[in-house]
Amino acid sequence: MANPSENLIQLCRASVEAQRVALSQSYTEGGWAPWLEAAETFQAAVTAEATETGESRYALEQAAKKAVLHPEPDESQS
Repeated sequence: MANPSENLIQLCRASVEAQRVALSQSYTEGGWAPWLEAAETFQAAVTAEATETGESRYALEQAAKKAVLHPEPDESQS
């Protein structure tokens, strides 16, 4: 399984949050612009990290999204 950097996870988190905000309101080009910019930034970072590490671009993207959207329970909190 790919191991995305903390930076990649943070960029994914920012994209997901920008999407949540955009979808919570009526569509306007300006209202959705932050989401589109955050998504583009995340995608560019995935590509750069895959090139740098030699990991699969797809696997990195999916691992980052899984970390953000479906985080593992923190065992230390038990």
